[in-house]
Amino acid sequence: MDTEILARIQFAFTIAFHYIYPPLSIGIGLIMVIMEGLYLKTRNKHYEILTRFWLKIFAITFGIGVATGIIMEFEFGTNWAVYSRYVGDIFGSALAAEGLFAFGLESAFLGVLIFGWNRVSPKVHFISAIGVFLGSMFSAVWIVVANSWQQTPAGYHIVGEGFNARAEVTDFWAMVFNPSSVDRIIHVWQGAFLAGAFLVLSVHAYYLLKGRYIEISKKAFKIALGVATVISLTQLVSGHSSAEGVAENQPAKLAAMEGHYEASAPADLYLFGWVDNKTKEVTGVKLPGGLSFLVHQKFDEPITGLNAFPEEDRPSQVNAVFQFYHIMISIGMFLIGLTLYASFLWWRGKLFDKKWLLKIFALSVILPQIANQVGWFAAEMGRQPWIVYGHLRTSEGFSQEVSSNQILFSLILFLVVYTILFLLFIYSMNKKIKHGPYDEAKNALEII
Repeated sequence: MDTEILARIQFAFTIAFHYIYPPLSIGIGLIMVIMEGLYLKTRNKHYEILTRFWLKIFAITFGIGVATGIIMEFEFGTNWAVYSRYVGDIFGSALAAEGLFAFGLESAFLGVLIFGWNRVSPKVHFISAIGVFLGSMFSAVWIVVANSWQQTPAGYHIVGEGFNARAEVTDFWAMVFNPSSVDRIIHVWQGAFLAGAFLVLSVHAYYLLKGRYIEISKKAFKIALGVATVISLTQLVSGHSSAEGVAENQPAKLAAMEGHYEASAPADLYLFGWVDNKTKEVTGVKLPGGLSFLVHQKFDEPITGLNAFPEEDRPSQVNAVFQFYHIMISIGMFLIGLTLYASFLWWRGKLFDKKWLLKIFALSVILPQIANQVGWFAAEMGRQPWIVYGHLRTSEGFSQEVSSNQILFSLILFLVVYTILFLLFIYSMNKKIKHGPYDEAKNALEII
């Protein structure tokens, strides 16, 4: 297989696996802050027990997230040497900021959070929970800033030529607040909040169905449902804003997301469909002029289509971008409907009366994860053929000295190691969940 394709597959696999864990850490971090805040306010021991329980889950996801994230930095140097040289100054500043402002903050306060029960005051412990949560959010900021710079470069100039060319930062804050970074950071945060909230909903729906920890699970379920309802609705706003940014800064990506080929014509909005890149036609259910309306508030306003770009400057896998994008949208709309219906039942005092609804929540933990993954796939594949949009092609960014056999060997090795890590993660999570929150509280008190 082609060296470039193998390098892309390897990085896609490692980053997709890594991205299971940071969103969970961010989302669980928010839930823990709310739970411990409620404990401080009410002194209800249920909230303390819930915080202890979810802290254990947080520690597992945090540890595996750190371990799997380190691998990607090595891949930059081994498989993507030209790219690493080109963006080294940009990524160096962003990743240094992550280590200094985010990882250090999160790690320091996590120690207090885990080992500080009965050693520091409840207020100090609560502040530590906030520190861990903010650290996880700041970590996402710098990673998304670096990736967003690839999408919409700003605050730089190019020095050197050919393989020696590289981007240098000329304005740090222009680089940080590049045209797509703010929208994408907010959208990533919201996806992470949903991932954590739906894990909490899933676990406590399972307890309720089994008739275990009824009172404590009802409290946790309501907290997570409140977060999930608000965030799923606000994602509509950030998603729309992000799409407007794509329309302005990456029109070829937007055209691929909706399978819009005509160079300049009103664009339809598809609920679902299938793109034939050879015939340049889309078969599916659509709202005529819907994309034009979302972007310009006019159904007959033209949208730049794929035919306006040379074939070598537009995504080659249009159907894949289309499908990933629409899967993300479909899951998002389903989660809105699910949380609004559950919130309506909560308002009527009938939230826990319907077992079928609890079963859906127990299984729905996978949906935010799928949405997060396919959202990134759509964004990254839609950027192609550029690794730095408009400047450096993906085909020019990989290491020239690494062979396809070397990459294939390391890919197989990663598959084995990551499979073992994932099984250990599932085993550890299952063990903690089966023990339950009261067992966790008892164990923590015995250790202390």
